[in-house]
Amino acid sequence: MPGKTRVVVGGVDTHKDVHVAAVVDPTGKILDTAGFSATAAGYRELIAWMRGFGEVARVGVEGTGAYGAGLTRHLADEGVSVVEVNRPNRQARRRRGKSDTVDAEAAARAALNGEATVAPKTQGGVVESIRVLRVAFTSARSSRTRVALQIRDLIVTAPDELRAVLGPLGTDQRVARCARFHCAGDVGDPAVGTKLALRTLARRYEALSTEMAEMEAVLDELTARANPALRGAKGVGPDVAAILLTAAGDNPERLKSEAAFAAMCGASPVEASSGKTVRHRLNRGGNRQANHALWRIVMVRLTCDPATKAYAERRRAEGKSDREIVRCLKRYVAREVYRHLVAPEAVPASADLRIARVGAGLTLSAVVGELGTAIIRISRLERAVVQRLVRLCDVDALAQPTTTGRGMPNPTRGERGDLNPRPPGPQPGALTS
Repeated sequence: MPGKTRVVVGGVDTHKDVHVAAVVDPTGKILDTAGFSATAAGYRELIAWMRGFGEVARVGVEGTGAYGAGLTRHLADEGVSVVEVNRPNRQARRRRGKSDTVDAEAAARAALNGEATVAPKTQGGVVESIRVLRVAFTSARSSRTRVALQIRDLIVTAPDELRAVLGPLGTDQRVARCARFHCAGDVGDPAVGTKLALRTLARRYEALSTEMAEMEAVLDELTARANPALRGAKGVGPDVAAILLTAAGDNPERLKSEAAFAAMCGASPVEASSGKTVRHRLNRGGNRQANHALWRIVMVRLTCDPATKAYAERRRAEGKSDREIVRCLKRYVAREVYRHLVAPEAVPASADLRIARVGAGLTLSAVVGELGTAIIRISRLERAVVQRLVRLCDVDALAQPTTTGRGMPNPTRGERGDLNPRPPGPQPGALTS
């Protein structure tokens, strides 16, 4: 067995049940390969096996955000440097073939020669919770859209009496109407069978809407807790913030520069020059969800931010198309978002209504019932996103029994209209020049 003073580099090709590992020396020579079970015991065996060849400098792991997530966490806990390895080059794969051992050797050599340098996400903080909760939220949203389309299509083919009543209604009105259907009679009758199907789908739609509201309120709170400076930026709501935080991970410092972040989001131009032709092409790679989040920010600012509007008008006068302007703005927004992720500015502290509510023994549902508003608005109020209405939520009054059964009056229409303003103070725009 070689002396343990030798420095070695490892590579792992991860799978659901078995991880295949390889160890190379500083010259790239393969020392050995082996397979290990994808369990905690297997992870311990793998790192002990690698250390048997010498000091492990770093390990290249393929699929750190999927099958390799558990191994990545274990290696980090053991103090081993981990780098994320992309799948092997297609040309090399065609020349050498494909096997788990070959992929593990390629991962080890990529970690050795510096081809793989990106640190994986740590997946151990609030951003990981945001990621998994957004999976549940987007699943409910997609399912609700599908149910709404199914209700629409059933109405198209429904008997005349149902189609005449439900056809002109909007989705919310249809759902409310269908959820109250009484399906007495023989379900073999197409009219009764259609009403039963519509009632089932409508109640499913309502259940999914409730799930979405709950998840949105939780994401609203977590994103504000994770990065209040990002949430304070113009055009950044809970969903956009969740996408961008997930893209950066719990350790955004792994992103070396704002150019690297823009490239990861697919918002940076790609060199496409050859000979006397010097040009750039559109970047169609990167994290497309993060790219979509940047696009949403730009669309909001083009609507309501004066600095962004002025920039668009100036560039349009220079002959730029709307698509080109949006691409330029996305690159500017990527730079701003990177600063918020890596070095967020301090957000002024304000009254913490959540502590007062919890101390009074009140749930969000109880407060929502008393105020007659949406749960997400109460969440924003507690996080001081709406600071002008702090006095509206008198927790002590809610905690006291009243003869009318309500702890406080409902806000007036004018007060409700103020539930969504931005916090006071300067708001960062997309551009200043």
